[in-house]
Amino acid sequence: MKGGAQSGTTAGRGRLSDGTRLTTEVVFETLSSRRRRYILHYLRQVDDSVAIRDLSEQLAAWESHIDRRDVTPKQRKRVYTALHQTHLPMMDRVGAVVYDKDRGTVTMTEDLQTFDVYLDVVSQDDIPWSQFYLALGAVLSALVAVAALGFPPFSYVGGFGYALFVAAGFTLVGCVHTLRDRRTLVGTAATPAEVEPPREIVEDM
Repeated sequence: MKGGAQSGTTAGRGRLSDGTRLTTEVVFETLSSRRRRYILHYLRQVDDSVAIRDLSEQLAAWESHIDRRDVTPKQRKRVYTALHQTHLPMMDRVGAVVYDKDRGTVTMTEDLQTFDVYLDVVSQDDIPWSQFYLALGAVLSALVAVAALGFPPFSYVGGFGYALFVAAGFTLVGCVHTLRDRRTLVGTAATPAEVEPPREIVEDM
């Protein structure tokens, strides 16, 4: 990390003022706000101290689903005020970021990986991955049970073959799951998972 700014409540190490680490409650409270998720996303991308003006301009662009150069002063000012009065002081207080009011900068802490939370966004026609793994396990277990009872043609495959099939099946699904979840990891993609690219970018793709 390049930034070295510190505040009175944190020492840039992702801990509360008494030296304890971020708790689960603090992590969920921080991530409960979309703007705070956007802040963490932007800080992970920049990996340095950023000016509140630049941060508010980028957040305004994401919230309005427009390109950053199209953000109006009014849109940026609205986000700037919310960051300055509410979000950044709260995040600095719990040790999620280091907010320097005098310099007008914010810096991510060394323990920002605490917020590497995968968002399991489920569409209307989809099911959660936990249920998918449960169903997959049930199907494979039933298949092995039928083979063990000697029902053809399932009994024609030996135990090693079924073990290899089950292992390969879970490995393949696990790879798909990992690749899918990397798209929603904070700071990985160009824009947060909740933001659609500006219309002009979509048209050029």
